[in-house]
Amino acid sequence: MFYLFLFIFGLAIGSFLNVLIDRLPNFEGISGRSHCDHCSHKLSYLDLIPVFSFLVLKGRCRYCKKKISPIYPIVEILTAVMFVVAWVYLPIGESLSNPVQKGIEHLVRIAYLGIIACLIVVIFTDLKYQIIPDSLQIAFFVFSLFAIGKDVSPLFFVNRVLAALLVMTPILLLYLLTHGRGMGFGDVKLAFTIGFLLGIKSGLISLYLAFISGALVGLIMILFKQVKLKSKIAFGPFLALGTAMMLFYGEKVIVFVNRIYGF
Repeated sequence: MFYLFLFIFGLAIGSFLNVLIDRLPNFEGISGRSHCDHCSHKLSYLDLIPVFSFLVLKGRCRYCKKKISPIYPIVEILTAVMFVVAWVYLPIGESLSNPVQKGIEHLVRIAYLGIIACLIVVIFTDLKYQIIPDSLQIAFFVFSLFAIGKDVSPLFFVNRVLAALLVMTPILLLYLLTHGRGMGFGDVKLAFTIGFLLGIKSGLISLYLAFISGALVGLIMILFKQVKLKSKIAFGPFLALGTAMMLFYGEKVIVFVNRIYGF
């Protein structure tokens, strides 16, 4: 029953993430009623039930009958599934029996759910608008701080800040060398928090995964003539995917990389 509740809760959060995805890049407030993207008619509560409303309305606005983007139910379902998977499988250490420690463990899990939510918003805001809002960057950093908070000491914190700077450096150099055309400054800030969250080795490997997956997707899109050679492709989604890979499969990925490169 708990996982069913978590799934339903994830659907509701996914609906909220859709609001963030559309409003944050356009500098709109997140309060106020949602409206149709086409006719701007304010939506009733019956129009906003995650996934269900989309299915009942057959993917069309109740008022103007124009098609609703399938991105909305995709984000809702993705969030719900990832919340359950993250709660069950994310490695956060040994299960603790002390009530206080158990409470801290649950707070860490909640922080990881926040990280997952931020990564989902990063993917879709960068894909739709090619921007990663600063407010989202701050939320990602705060959740990351809470996720590692149970292990924080002054020395540990300093090491994570140094890791953040080191992981950020390759993206920053690309940004400076290309004058922002090859890499956006939002990617630089995102890489900083990725390094802070994952540490040096895992953070750099997440960058490696992002570059490899980005290059493959870009090549496929060029071959199928979806983009031109000099077209700008959002890199934030690949950074988010690389981060998720290291969060869920970090140890296995490190072993695999060690076998290939011998370090």
